Amino acid sequence: MIDLRAARSDPGTFRAALARKSAAELFDALLKADAAWRELNTRRDEARARQKKLGKPSSPEEIEQAKALKAELQALDAQLAEAEARRQEHLDRVPNPPDSTAPDGFDEEDAVELRRVGEPRELGFDPVDHLELGERLGWIDMERASRASGARFAYRLGDGALLELALYRFALDRLVRKGFTPVLPPVLVREPAMYGTGFLPTDDVNIYYVERDELYLTGTSEVSLAALHMQEILDDDALPRRYAGYSTCFRREAGAAGKDTRGMFRVHQFDKVEMFSFVRPEDSAEEHELLLSIEEEIVSELGFPYRVVNVAAGDLGASAAKKYDIEAWMPSQQRYREITSTSNTTDFQARRLEVRYRTERGPELVHTLNGTAITARSLIAIMENFQDEDGSIAVPSILEEFGAPARVGALV
Repeated sequence: MIDLRAARSDPGTFRAALARKSAAELFDALLKADAAWRELNTRRDEARARQKKLGKPSSPEEIEQAKALKAELQALDAQLAEAEARRQEHLDRVPNPPDSTAPDGFDEEDAVELRRVGEPRELGFDPVDHLELGERLGWIDMERASRASGARFAYRLGDGALLELALYRFALDRLVRKGFTPVLPPVLVREPAMYGTGFLPTDDVNIYYVERDELYLTGTSEVSLAALHMQEILDDDALPRRYAGYSTCFRREAGAAGKDTRGMFRVHQFDKVEMFSFVRPEDSAEEHELLLSIEEEIVSELGFPYRVVNVAAGDLGASAAKKYDIEAWMPSQQRYREITSTSNTTDFQARRLEVRYRTERGPELVHTLNGTAITARSLIAIMENFQDEDGSIAVPSILEEFGAPARVGALV
């Protein structure tokens, strides 16, 4: 959540920034609810002061006055509780203000391209998309998965499954070399973890909920990694803390109806290696660039063309102040598509999760950042970019040491 005290002292700056996320009206409602709460709080304090000054009543007049004060205080307490609940409801929905370096705009098309790396390969034939390749090779079976689980699920089989697992092992290896602590986190979390990372209440439509156990299935290990130090005070000399989580992720994709319905690009269940950092506030911008550079190193080793974009302010999630996406070239679509992202959430998540670190001035909030190392979208990019006319796929040799097959297939 935002720093409400700072917002009160400089509402104009906050409102202008939040307008870039279409959240100016949410902010106005928050300030109105906060003003009502503060007014009631002042009235209650004044009533308590009068009650204290009255002391122990002795005369009939004082007894009547004491009764009236007691009734007034009871009414004010009830009104104050309602006002506090309304204020909290608004506070929960106001997103993190975007960084000044996030470009204006509200859609994918408004992202600003920073660079392109690698040239799309001249295939010399009409490329086949990953689903057709996967079906012919026996790697992907969406039809049987649909019978088992419904739409937007996939079986990954044979060499395709080995190749995908090799990608996760490769990414973990690279991150461990850089000092990240590998984590196999829980994928079911309680509400405080989901709320703390900013996915509740604003993104509840995309979250699977197990009502009987009051647990949420995570759409990214960012949630459980962020909650790893929930309600803790970290030692200053232990920062930065960097984790690499591997987990299965679950997303309802309720807001993506009719979008990317073909193949495995946008599914309800997928696996991911996620980076997560806890850092000092003054280090978060530099850490963001570090996470992006690691993502680029991983993609560069895999060898397919990509570009980096700075995501528009209005296209950021609730918790993100700034986000970079890496988009891989997809020959079958003749365009770049997102395969990784990295976000700086500043102190937004830390304030909700109460993650602080010790300083000379006392405990202060950390900054948190997250970044995708690998998902199956990189598998899609490999299949599409390294296909040959005979239907074989040249697997990047770097993955062989992690159990991936070499060149595979020859479509018949």
